[in-house]
Amino acid sequence: MIKILADSTCDLSQEVLEKYKIDIAPLTICIKDKDYRDRIDITPDEFYGFIEDLDAPPTTSMPSPAEYLKIFKRAIQEGHSSILCICMSSGTSGSYQSAVIARDYFFEEHPEMTDRVHVVDSKSMSHGSGWLILKSARMRENGAAFAELVEFNEAHKTSVKHYLSVDDLDHLIRSGRLTNASAFVGKLLKLKPIMTMKKGKGAIVAKERARKKVLEHYVSEFSRRVNDELTDFIIIGYTSDITYAENLKHKIERDTAYKGDIFIMQMGVAVGTHVGLGALSMFFLEKGRMKDNLLINEVHGLAALKNQLLRN
Repeated sequence: MIKILADSTCDLSQEVLEKYKIDIAPLTICIKDKDYRDRIDITPDEFYGFIEDLDAPPTTSMPSPAEYLKIFKRAIQEGHSSILCICMSSGTSGSYQSAVIARDYFFEEHPEMTDRVHVVDSKSMSHGSGWLILKSARMRENGAAFAELVEFNEAHKTSVKHYLSVDDLDHLIRSGRLTNASAFVGKLLKLKPIMTMKKGKGAIVAKERARKKVLEHYVSEFSRRVNDELTDFIIIGYTSDITYAENLKHKIERDTAYKGDIFIMQMGVAVGTHVGLGALSMFFLEKGRMKDNLLINEVHGLAALKNQLLRN
């Protein structure tokens, strides 16, 4: 049997975690000098209910090697013959390194498992690593061997496409994703930045003026980029406004030819700390590695505007 585990930033729903028996190493969130284990001591709805009233931003810390080691040992006690651990990007957290340290300690006690434990640096955040985890669980359910799961993750982890937009730029400033100058201009023009992952870190690739435009951007880029063969599901994430996520799902169903599953899942506390209320994300597997930056997206936007004017 293959055990799949992750850290709590994967943001998969409890229903999915229980269905596929996925174990979670929780991050710790410090709020007003009190520590909370993500998904255990505090729920997303509780957190989003008071996030705007906090005088100081919460901080997060990675799972310890001891936490991962405990899960590794439990997996063996439960009779699992191999372990696949998929972590958030090493470019944004030490979670991956903690898992690697735990793996090495584990090998000292179980040298026979050297080729049966693999830790993946997903190069992803939130439902990006969640997408790989859910894909791996589905593949395992369909009979895939451990080596196949490892090969898929390492081959495709940098092709998991992320899009994230936020309503409140302040949280991105605190997390270092935006400068104060960029945020001032963004607020003045009422711009909503759209981010993706580049080399394991977040990067702004577009700016839109309204939620409607954000949805249009997501759907347009999805249609242009999606790997139709390997994307059998999409994950849409939200922090506090599920209607925003449902609107994106309906638009994908209405405006594209996509017929696979679309999951809507809430972002957890560890991720919500950095993105705030009103955030919306989307994750799928893209074909190849298409370039994606602010200038390219602005050129695409101008070309689309030109075509629309010509049609009119």
